[in-house]
Order: sequence, then structure tokens, then C-alpha cells
Amino acid sequence: MIPSLTSAQRLVVKIGSALVVDPQEAAPRAAWLAGIAADIAALHARGVAVIVVSSGAIALARRALGFTRRRLRLEEQQAAAAVGQIRLAQAWSEALSATGLTAAQLLLTLDDTEDRRRYLNARETLNTLLGLGCIPVINENDTVATAEIRFGDNDRLAARVAEMVQADQLVLLSDIDGLYTADPGRDPTAAHIPVVEALTPEIEAMGGEPPPGYSSGGMRTKLVAARIATQAGCAMAIAQGDTLHPLAALERGARCTWFLPAPEGRSARKRWILGALAPLGTYTVDAGAARALKVGRSLLPAGVRGVEGAFQRGDPVVVVDPDGAALARGLSAYGSSDAERIIGHRSDEIEAILGWRGRDELIHRDDLVLL
Repeated sequence: MIPSLTSAQRLVVKIGSALVVDPQEAAPRAAWLAGIAADIAALHARGVAVIVVSSGAIALARRALGFTRRRLRLEEQQAAAAVGQIRLAQAWSEALSATGLTAAQLLLTLDDTEDRRRYLNARETLNTLLGLGCIPVINENDTVATAEIRFGDNDRLAARVAEMVQADQLVLLSDIDGLYTADPGRDPTAAHIPVVEALTPEIEAMGGEPPPGYSSGGMRTKLVAARIATQAGCAMAIAQGDTLHPLAALERGARCTWFLPAPEGRSARKRWILGALAPLGTYTVDAGAARALKVGRSLLPAGVRGVEGAFQRGDPVVVVDPDGAALARGLSAYGSSDAERIIGHRSDEIEAILGWRGRDELIHRDDLVLL
């Protein structure tokens, strides 16, 4: 089946600088932002959790800082990001608040998605914000990212965010309505591709050079994003963004390219947990907890009878039954010292024991793989 926004439950929308920023005025495109904010509000009203990944900080500051050439040195990009991010956040806050929504700003770096503990922290923050009804607006933290540890484009960042929060759909709003067999600006015979079932070498070869102007992306990075998203079980669309209500247009059937999620995508991350991580500790569970795990439940502290090893939050551990037989592997939501204090207790007692409230589960079922 071809995906549709009508069925979205958790949606990540990536928006490039060319859509957010008026190049003539070097200012936010207020009317366009109002339109997409209205689209987001309509989705939110019917229960869709929406995350925005927005470029535009550097573009908003270029004129004020006198940066007119396309290529900036890294330190100039960092300075421009520091100035422009304030303007970008204000623009989104004003647009979303006009529809009754609360914007929340997150600035992420590549390390935040690669380091396991920082990844879990970012994921928990995003999930909490979504639970509170906020609209997270994410950008790369260009003020601190170095050339060696940065995404460099928000297409891939958006895909990693979609993977992080287990979004079912990712939409990359662009200046083009999808993937073509060749660059339609140069080849009049280029044909539009409405659906990509698998990212074959032939499909990947269709990525071209980055576009001129302030954008750092291009079709190549969108195809990289498609691979990240679809392997995580997330459908992705490349759609035309230069209209006042781009998401509403997409929902009505505007032409785009949908990349279908890999059939095994939902289990890809769990296979990674199972095969790529060496456990640093052990949880021994009682018979009741063992039965709960086998039917897909999370591991709660009440069902754990023992902790072995020294590990931190986010580290891999093995779960064993009362006889010592390995049941599962997973990522612990607590370090070993805290886990030792809360095992055998109900989840609603965690805050009283530790003095702070963490997750209800020692291992959430999304972070656990049965053996």
C-alpha cells in the first residue's frame, strides 16, 4: 500500500532553508510559516504527533553579519547559527502559538544520535514533549558541531530523529515534488517516480549534485535519509514544499515520491541490540517477570531479584530466569547502582527511593530482544 498522511500517527517533517527564509529579505517567510503551522495544527487535532526539523538559522543571519558568499568557513557558520537560531526559534514559536500550539526547541549534534546515552536522553525528551502536546522544532547545533562531527544537512538529521522516536512517516519538504530518473531541470525526458519500493543501486545513482544557493542538501542526502528511515520501518516522502499549505496538499494527494519501509524495518534495531552489543551486566528475574517478557511486556523493577555487573544507563544487559537461563538482551534504563536500589519495588516507588523519577521500566520493550 502507498502510504498517506491520513494514516500517520507519529510524523517528522523536515523543512529546508529555502522554504523558511525569504532570500530577498533574509527574513522568515511569515505567510508560509503560518500555512504550515495550520497544517500541523490540523494533524495535531486528530492525534498525530508531529516533530519539525527546520533549517534556516544560518540563512537568517547571513545578511546581518555581512556573509554574502555561498561557502562559509566553519567558524563563520557557527557564528551565523548562534545569531540566526534565535530568530528561527522565534519565527516557529510565533507561527505555532497562533494556532494554539506550543513550540519546543532542541538543538542536536551527530554525537547526540551516535552516543547511546545521549541518544536515550534526546529520545526521552522528545517523547515527553510529544506527550505534553508540544511541537518539537529541531535543528543541528551548528554553534558547537565541528567539521568532523556534524550532519551537515538536515535530511539525515530528520531521518535519525524519525528512527529515534519510531516515527511511522517522514516527510522531506523540498523545492521538487519527488525523485526523478534524472535532473528534470537539465533533462526534459526525466520521469517522476511515485513509489520506491527498495533503494537499489539504480535508485541511489539518481542522486545529483547539491543545489545552488544556501541549501546544503540535494537529492543525494535525501536518498541517504531514505535509507536510514526505511530501514527503521518508517515510510518517507519527498514532496513539494513551496506552497502555503504543503502538508494539506500532500494529504489531498499532491504528487510526491514515497519510499516504502523495509519489511523487516521494525526489527532491524532489535537485531542490532541482539547481535552487536556485549552485555555489561545481568538482571535475574522471577517466574512472573519471565512470563511477562515472553508475551512482549517491558521489564519492571518489581519482577527483578538480582543485579550483577557495573553498567550505566543505556548500556546492554542480559536478562536471565530464576534458573540462570538467558531470556533476553536489552538496554537498561538505569545504571547498576540505581537498579540495585529499586529492584523488587513497584514503579510508583522509584521516586521515593532514588529522589528523582525516571522511567517506570528497567528495560522498555522497545529496547529488549528475546533470545
